[in-house]
Order: sequence, then C-alpha cells, then structure tokens
Amino acid sequence: MMKIFNRTKKTTISTNAKLLTSFFDKSIGLLKKENPKCLVFKTRFGIHTLGLVSPIDVAILDNCNKVVKLRILVKPNRIFLWNPKYSQVVELPENTIKISKTEIGDLISFEE
Repeated sequence: MMKIFNRTKKTTISTNAKLLTSFFDKSIGLLKKENPKCLVFKTRFGIHTLGLVSPIDVAILDNCNKVVKLRILVKPNRIFLWNPKYSQVVELPENTIKISKTEIGDLISFEE
C-alpha cells in the first residue's frame, strides 16, 4: 500500500492507497471490493462513478504532482472530465479533500 501526503499543507491524505496500472484495474477501480478506498492511476481525461453507491472526492495532478483540479463529492453514476493534458488521478473517500485541507496548487507526494 501507498501513503499520500499533502506536502504544502503537511497533512496526510491517505495511508492506504493503491497504484493501479493495468487497464482492467483502472476500469474496475473502486468497484473491486479488494481495492482500498483510495486509488491512484493515470488516465487521459475522465473518470466515471457508474455503479458506486456513495460519492467520492477526486484530485487531478500535473506531472510535478501539483493539484490542478479538485472535485468534491462526485455523486454515483456520473462522469467527470478535465483537460486531457493532465493524466494523474487520485480517487478518495468522500470529504477527504476537505479533511486534508487540499487545495488547487498544493504539492502531493507518494510513499510506499
């Protein structure tokens, strides 16, 4: 498992995150019961919450792990799109962004 920190705010975002690399894992994401509630992966410009039963928070990062877009409480059965020049996605349990005080411009780090 992986830890995610907000280096700017010096807050922990997650202590139980998983990096997804395969197309299958990225497609299933949070629907796979064995996956933790925090996922990190690369995709081109959008995600879906089809089949989820509760909202999630989403952070989009640039190549330097700086937050460029945030979406709080993305409801189930929705599609969330962003500028395709950004590809790193962090899916989080609802209210994680608020609790960790994460904002656009914050630098994020990952540790295994």
